[in-house]
Amino acid sequence: MNNEKQIDSGRRGLLVATCAAGGVAGLATAMAFVSTFQPSERAKAAGAPLETDISSIRPGEMKVFEWRSKPVWIMKRTPEQMKGLEHTASEVADPDSLKSYNMDLPDYCKNKANNRGHVGHEETLVLVGICPHLGCSPSSKFTPGAQALLPNDWEGGFLCPCHGSTFDLAGRVFKNKPAPNNLDVPRHMYLSDNKILIGKDEKGET
Repeated sequence: MNNEKQIDSGRRGLLVATCAAGGVAGLATAMAFVSTFQPSERAKAAGAPLETDISSIRPGEMKVFEWRSKPVWIMKRTPEQMKGLEHTASEVADPDSLKSYNMDLPDYCKNKANNRGHVGHEETLVLVGICPHLGCSPSSKFTPGAQALLPNDWEGGFLCPCHGSTFDLAGRVFKNKPAPNNLDVPRHMYLSDNKILIGKDEKGET
């Protein structure tokens, strides 16, 4: 009898240990499963608004930043480049930016000149550098005048190397090009004259 009791006791101990181990493993699996639905800190940071310093950008120059895995262009346009937008207004497909690609044009970038610059900072252009046709990234072509793949009266702008869509220095697509829309202007706000927050404005995040 004593041997039988010892065997039963041993079996119960093994059963309890097995159940406990299974419970721990199950809990670990459940925690791992749940964690796959929780965004990592890196993922959160990648989708967060981006603070940029534009103090080093000189008139006529552009700098590229990365926001949400997208290239964001920030350019300071010269008075001559701003003047050239008056000429291109009649040549672009949507001069008033009435249609949008992925983002509606923010109200503070709508003005009579249609240069798509933030009110009070009209010379500075902020664009998402992705062509609305097939998602390529256009190249900067700021030098005016005749050159390969561009018209003789080119005022400066952007050329998509994939299928030839061209955009002026407000990011507006020219007529009869593959791209169906203008380049996106993301929400942004000025923290100071030299600091811009990309992806967020007074109304919230993009």
